[in-house]
Amino acid sequence: MGWKQALRHILPADQVSDNPTILEHHSKDESYHRPVNPDIVVFPKNKLEISEIMKLAHQYQIPVTPFGAGSSLEGHPIPVSGGISMDFQFMNNIIEIRETDLLVKVQPGITRKQLNVALKKYGLFFPVDPGADATIGGMTSTNASGTTTVKYGAMKDVVRGLEVVLANGEIVNTGGLAAKSSSGYNLTPLFVGSEGTLGVFTEITLKVFGIPEATMACKAVFSSVERAVNAANMMVTSGIPIARVELVDEQSMKQVNIHNKTKYPEQPTLFIEFHGNELGIKADAAFAKEIAESEGCTFFEYETDSIKKAQLWEARHSLAYAFKQGYPGKRNMSTDVCVPLSKLPEAIAHASSLLKSYEIVGGIVGHVGDGNFHALIMVDPDDHIEFEKVQSVNQEIVEYAINCGGTATGEHGIGLGKIDSLYKEHSTSIHLMKMIKEQFDPKGILNPGKMFKS
Repeated sequence: MGWKQALRHILPADQVSDNPTILEHHSKDESYHRPVNPDIVVFPKNKLEISEIMKLAHQYQIPVTPFGAGSSLEGHPIPVSGGISMDFQFMNNIIEIRETDLLVKVQPGITRKQLNVALKKYGLFFPVDPGADATIGGMTSTNASGTTTVKYGAMKDVVRGLEVVLANGEIVNTGGLAAKSSSGYNLTPLFVGSEGTLGVFTEITLKVFGIPEATMACKAVFSSVERAVNAANMMVTSGIPIARVELVDEQSMKQVNIHNKTKYPEQPTLFIEFHGNELGIKADAAFAKEIAESEGCTFFEYETDSIKKAQLWEARHSLAYAFKQGYPGKRNMSTDVCVPLSKLPEAIAHASSLLKSYEIVGGIVGHVGDGNFHALIMVDPDDHIEFEKVQSVNQEIVEYAINCGGTATGEHGIGLGKIDSLYKEHSTSIHLMKMIKEQFDPKGILNPGKMFKS
């Protein structure tokens, strides 16, 4: 009996598919990386089915690639070695909400927006916001973060515990419900950010937060990117409890206006948000305005109306799609470096100068409160000359970040696109990472081709 036939004995017929349309859907993500079809797609409904799938894959040495919403930007769910694509759309339940403990236990297929709809009636919310409505499993696998990281942290800061199926089908649990522990090796953050290369998540326990009494959004316009970044740094280091502070450069603001039919000033802009009580956020916003004006801010706007706040943030969240729709036929290559705050102004200036000198279509955006920024670059992967030029710029931006003590990826992960950068950044410890991978997955069946060189 072949492995495909054996797989169909494990799962009901409607949970296994080799339909060409379904295979094609699971061949790609939102990145520029070339699609590769899996041999088959499975749709497990519980951890026991996943365990049996992994036992079979381990026996036959078949690659297994987890698939969430397909919203990742570095090719994580692309099954480059074929095999099994494991889709979690039927595992999207909330297992338990422990409102007194500020904890929730979920299956990996639930998306962050679905989770927040369910949490709202308890007066709670899950804060990690990468922009896309990604699955919690996918966000955990890449240690996702996003616009609210400056206040609430990344996934490693909010994942309290995990249930994981290992490569051989064994089911293990890490972490727990306690707010802190000094018990043994801390395996939970080892799995968070492992990109599906160490195990398959079946349950995730998350820290959640009380919905703030009041929120306020602000927009601050500057004459230069450098002044905007300096103002953001001063706001963070002054101790203002900012929930979000996002940079959108001049070219990106132009693209936003085209896409959203808005009339925002086409200058470098900070989008800022405060969470707290009404008196507190008014004082925080007033202090932020003073700092912005000290850096030559030409326009500062407050907004508390929920609809208008959503419209304001739409300008930031729709940026990638604004560029995609504005340049049909091109794909988005997004750099994702993160640097120390003291190095952020010069790192962004360096990236901006590269885009201009190479005459590359794109813009600079960033979570400037934590030193993470992106060059949104539009490229035609089939135009080899353009693609090589863009790859060179990407590499220069990454090397600059690493050389000033930063990282090649603040939130998107390594995937397919940043493997060489991982080796450069962790040259003295990459062998330890490979040793861990070999211990957890000796046959190399878990998301092969990602993170490490073959």
